[in-house]
Amino acid sequence: MTIHLTKSQIGLDGVPAAETVLSHVDGECGELIIAGEHVGRLAATSSFEGVTARLWNGASRSTLSEANVRASLGAARERAFARLPDLLPATRGMAVIDGFRAAVAGLRAENGLEDEAIIVGAFPVIAGALVRRAGGLDPVTPDPNASHAADTLRMLRDTSPEPREVAALDAYFVTVCDHGMNASTFTTRVVASTQADLFAAVTAGYCALTGPLHGGAPEPVLEMLDAIGSSERIKPWVDAALARGERLMGFGHRVYRVRDPRADVLKAAIERLSAGGADLPFAGEVEAYIRAALRNKNPDRPLETNVEFFTAILLDALAIPRQAFTPIFAVARAAGWTAHAREQQRTGRLIRPSSSYVGATPKE
Repeated sequence: MTIHLTKSQIGLDGVPAAETVLSHVDGECGELIIAGEHVGRLAATSSFEGVTARLWNGASRSTLSEANVRASLGAARERAFARLPDLLPATRGMAVIDGFRAAVAGLRAENGLEDEAIIVGAFPVIAGALVRRAGGLDPVTPDPNASHAADTLRMLRDTSPEPREVAALDAYFVTVCDHGMNASTFTTRVVASTQADLFAAVTAGYCALTGPLHGGAPEPVLEMLDAIGSSERIKPWVDAALARGERLMGFGHRVYRVRDPRADVLKAAIERLSAGGADLPFAGEVEAYIRAALRNKNPDRPLETNVEFFTAILLDALAIPRQAFTPIFAVARAAGWTAHAREQQRTGRLIRPSSSYVGATPKE
């Protein structure tokens, strides 16, 4: 007998696939908990290395400290830089987002470092090298004693970042390091459930991230702001876009029915970055008008601001090229991916859902 599934059933909405101690998303209340702490408090009190230690400890029942993680990531960045001559040839002729995928697929286990550290440490090295090559520049040697956020900016620019810039990127890394059973994390866990290694699992996770319905929204947010251009054009531009039925980038989320809690964390980080925010007054006007317009259009279920809106503004304020937005997101999310892969291997089983067959049946 053929059973036709609803749209939400086909998308696995609300279907638990794993038990996890790593993160929890409450879409109705607009709440995100990462490693036992609300995301806003975590971003205010923890570094990326600190939250990575919490994630890895939860996944593997280890007792790593923030200092342990900082040291291992510094060593891993050095190892990754030494391997660039092996990794970069496979990326020749590719855009940054695609070259990053190819280089990540070339990572492998190395003596003296855990796979998790190799992966998370390599990501900013690869991203920096690809961005600089796109500009005709040589890669920058990492500083193993720097924080992950500081060294990421250094390797992109070849100059030492200001403390406020490091703090802003670190807050971003903490805020987006994990986010429940999103598409890329689920992909990572599916591959890990086969007992494939972390390198295969995380490569698959990154492939899922590159899709426009998952990690591809920050750049279009900037394109939207560029197209609007000025305060006087906000109302006519937005009204015309809505009349055409176009999607407004940076608004709405598959899970959140209220405002994405990460949006306010990043908005505050932008304000601290540059005394009122780089382009924040104009972006704030755009956000306010779009929210009002969406409430008027769909009063029963208005679309609220999501993390991508302020991600775009923050990364742009840090002079990170738009072509690098997805790899830089992956630099942070790699902490969550590796933790979920380990947790799946330790506590889970092979993920093998069923399907509802709606095709033709053989004739007797």
